[in-house]
Formats: sequence, C-alpha cells, structure tokens
Amino acid sequence: MNDAPKISNLAAIDAAHHLHPFSDMKQLNAKGTRIIERAEGVFIYDSTGKRYLDAFAGLWCVNVGYGRTSIAEAARRQMEELPYYNSFFGTTTPPATLLAQKIASHTGGKLNRIFFTNSGSEATDTWFRIARVYWKALGKPEKTEVIARKNGYHGSTVAGASLGGMKLMHEQGNLPIEGVHHIGQPYWYAEGGDLTPDEFGLKVARELEAKIDELGEDRVAAFVAEPIQGAGGVIIPPDTYWPKIARICKARNILLVSDEVICGFGRLGSWFGYQHFGIEPDLAPIAKGLSSGYLPIGGVMVSDRVADVMVNELGEFYHGFTYSGHPVCAAAALENIRIIEDEGLVERVRDDIGPYFAAAWKSLEDHEVVGQAESVGLMGAVQLAADKATRRRYSKPDDIGTLVRNHCVENGVILRATGDRMLASPALTISRSEVDQVVEKLRHALDHLRDTVTA
Repeated sequence: MNDAPKISNLAAIDAAHHLHPFSDMKQLNAKGTRIIERAEGVFIYDSTGKRYLDAFAGLWCVNVGYGRTSIAEAARRQMEELPYYNSFFGTTTPPATLLAQKIASHTGGKLNRIFFTNSGSEATDTWFRIARVYWKALGKPEKTEVIARKNGYHGSTVAGASLGGMKLMHEQGNLPIEGVHHIGQPYWYAEGGDLTPDEFGLKVARELEAKIDELGEDRVAAFVAEPIQGAGGVIIPPDTYWPKIARICKARNILLVSDEVICGFGRLGSWFGYQHFGIEPDLAPIAKGLSSGYLPIGGVMVSDRVADVMVNELGEFYHGFTYSGHPVCAAAALENIRIIEDEGLVERVRDDIGPYFAAAWKSLEDHEVVGQAESVGLMGAVQLAADKATRRRYSKPDDIGTLVRNHCVENGVILRATGDRMLASPALTISRSEVDQVVEKLRHALDHLRDTVTA
C-alpha cells in the first residue's frame, strides 16, 4: 500500500464504506483518513511512510509497545489448538481460567474473581448489572441507583454512556437512562476557585454524601469513578479526594467501583489505579492494558464480598457474551501480563521512567501558555492557559487544544487534546530519549500557540 494510487483507492473505499467511531463523517471524508500501516516500539507509520511517536499508546492501551512477536505467537498457537469455545453451559478453556488466576494474583487479595467481557464498555454494563443483582440477592431490590461523575467516561454503550458524565454523549440517544446520577468532578484548576486543592478535594467528595442523602441511602447501589479521569482530561484528584470517597462509601453501605480500564496494568506505576490511591473497591472493570490492545478483551474484577453473594445467593446470572473469555484473546493477555512481569514494567514506571517523565513534563510549566503540567506514572496532562496568574482559560478551549494537537501530529508526535488540556499516555516501554522528543515537540507546539493566538 505504499504507492499513491493504492493509498488513494483505500481512502476512497474507507469513505464509502467505513463509519468511524467518534467522528464527524462529513468532515472526515472531506479531509481524508490517515491510514496507519505498521508499528514498532512506540512508533507508528502511515501509508505514506511517515513515522509518528505514539505518545498515546493507541487509545491508552498499548502498554507493552508495538511489535511484540511473542504475543502474536501465543495467539497463533492458541488458534491452532482451540480457536474458540464459549464459557457458557459449565465449560471453560485453559487460557480463560489461567488468565483469571493471573489477574487475581495482582489485585491485592480481595478481588479474586473475574467476569470476562470483550471491552471496557461491556465491562461497565456488566458491573452495572452485578451491582443491582447483588443488592437484590441480599433482599434489597430497591438499591438500584448509581452515582457517577460529571465529565467521567465509562464507555459508549447505553449504560456506559449514561454513567459517563459527558453532555454531548447524553444528547445522542436520550441519555442517561433511569437510575443514573452525576456529581462534580475533582478538577481543581478549572473549578477550584479560591480553595486549596486539598480543600477542593474534600468539597467535591462531600457531593457524594449529599447525593446519597438526596436519593436515600437505601436506594443507592454504587458509586463509580476512574482513579484518574482519562477522556475527561487526565484529571488528577487532590490527595484528600479518594480517602474521603472511600470512607463515605463504606459508611453509607454502597459499592465502590473503580474504573481501571485506563489506569490498570501499570500505567500509574502500580498494577491498578486503586492501589496508587490506597483504596479497596468492590468492583473494578478492566480492558485496554489487559492485552495491550493486541486483541479485544475486558472484564470485571469482583471482590469477595460481592462474589460470595453471586456464588452462594444469586443463582444463575443471566448475563454474558459469546466471546466472554475468548481463548485466543485470553492467551494473548496472558503473554502480555508475562511481559509486564518479566520486564518489571510496573516497577519501571514507578521507579524510573515515570519519575523521569514527571520531571520532563513538569518542565513545561515554565511556558507562557501552560497553567499546569501534572502526571502520575505515564499519564499526564498539560493545562493550557490564557493567563497563568489567574488560571484564566482561552475562550474557545476545543479550538485551542485541537490547534496544539494538530501541530504535534504534523511534527510526528501523537498526543490527545481534551478541550484545552493536552494529554499523554505512552507505552510503558518508552525510553528517556523518546520522552524528551515528546516534550520537545509539544513545547514547539506551545510556541506556535503563543505566537499565533491572542489570549
């Protein structure tokens, strides 16, 4: 596909037949689709041969980097041995069973059961149903309401988009569905006002308590949040936030759900995000880094508290997917986790490349248009600012973020923009020199913003 006629033909076929996710198809077809053909390490290559440093790991997911032949080989071997069988009707396959055991070995001791899905969105639908049937099995069928956060993201299925707090998604499909409620997000830079971050963290956490009081404790099943909001802008909560949230959930007898789809499998320098923040959830959806995106697989990690009721009190759980625990996907995920373990990637993020990334990323705060640069592990955000001293933002944040992102892409670095926040989430294998390249190219894009846009 490296000659112009073939590239043009593939782009035309794409425009005629392929509906892309989260895309304005009219705009996309007019502009033309970028065709990515191959990848290696932290780099991807398009059909013109141009190389990009993928500082976003696909969609937060390629944790072990591209080109891992051992994962491909594990999938190939499994395809030859048993390409598919389901986990319905009292059956399983060796990869699915061994993967459940392997995941549980890293959860910290209280999340010992795994329900497999094919994606993070499906994992959200699954825990949503588990939470409700759990309380019904305990004789509390009225506990069905679920509290989530504004600007959170939990997938794009009906339940996932409802639980996510993004208005644009709610406007398509008459969402959220009944029984879903939202409270504020811990976004101090934009919403903290004159409060210190710690004061703001407590203030926002107390919104959960107020919402429980409003709905009635006997009606609330669960509270869900990402340890760090991902698609919402890599919103890192103040230190006071998660301890208070955990105390409220425990005191008010509601399930705590930690959405680990992005934060799981080493991104924060811990196996899971809840471990970084020192909390113990009852349910935790996973995906993305579970297979580093090599094959689609997700799941829900279920605490003993909940699993014991499901096993001993619930009876049959009428939920599942044709490909739950797909043996080929599970084999790929097992090899992915072996790589993370054997190469010490979690420890590398915690002790080496994570601190290096944090210092390099933080250095961007000296730039005139940067209000804040923050990170945890290999997950970072740069907050663009029209006025650093007052935390005043640009009047058209989406346009500003897009401008900076596009400049980076044109210069060979893939970052993401959420409004006026520039986001990075590179592979856990990224080198120090590659981190330097990302920061250098982003700094050039910030110069371009400073020089071309009037605050």
